[in-house]
Amino acid sequence: MKKRLISNAVLAALSSTAAAEPAYQSALTPDHVMDHNTLLTTVSVDRLEARGDQGSALRGDIRFGGDRDKLWLKGDLNREENSTENAELQLLYSRAVAPYWDLQIGMRHDFRLGNGPSKNWGVIGFQGLAPYFFEVESALFASDGGDIGMRIGAEYELLFTQRLILSPEIELDFYGQNDRDNETAAGLSEMEAGLRLRYEFTRQFAPYIGIHHERKFGRAADFAREDGRESRETTWVMGLSVWF
Repeated sequence: MKKRLISNAVLAALSSTAAAEPAYQSALTPDHVMDHNTLLTTVSVDRLEARGDQGSALRGDIRFGGDRDKLWLKGDLNREENSTENAELQLLYSRAVAPYWDLQIGMRHDFRLGNGPSKNWGVIGFQGLAPYFFEVESALFASDGGDIGMRIGAEYELLFTQRLILSPEIELDFYGQNDRDNETAAGLSEMEAGLRLRYEFTRQFAPYIGIHHERKFGRAADFAREDGRESRETTWVMGLSVWF
């Protein structure tokens, strides 16, 4: 979703170059070409990648609805050395409240990993395109146990050509309390940042390479070290982004 939303806005701003590759530019995504009453289902895998020697990650979503109201199912999975480090699933109702901006409300489920408990959260947030084509996501979380959290993410796209695109991104997780079982800290708990270079053979199929950095802060870093893991790590990545 992020990559398509940014690309469409950028292409609109650069419409004077449309004659160069008209067939490619016309392949706009369903989200922004359907009429008000059309209902569509879209499956997007933003990130299917290998990380370093033994890590992997999967991030994607399924959307159903029209141009104003949608249901989202978002998934995020990270694995390291044949074990799952974290996995979450979000079910959200999304409503367009401004051009390129959606209000989202729903639930998030964190799956049980190792000795840690599973956890359910209520979610409310915004997702959209900020000035200068920054794709922004922000969400507030409240768990069934009274915990609170916040996530803020941003991504930008730098087009070298209409097919070769560099994407820096960053995501920050904040929590209101220390949680030993889930290795989260009060305040800024974790940061993820990445730089990925992809080549869009079509808008629906784009392999990429890049680097990914993760860092835990405060007590979250202490918890990771106590479990014999690194509190920060930088790895190369290689993967594929697809949607249909």
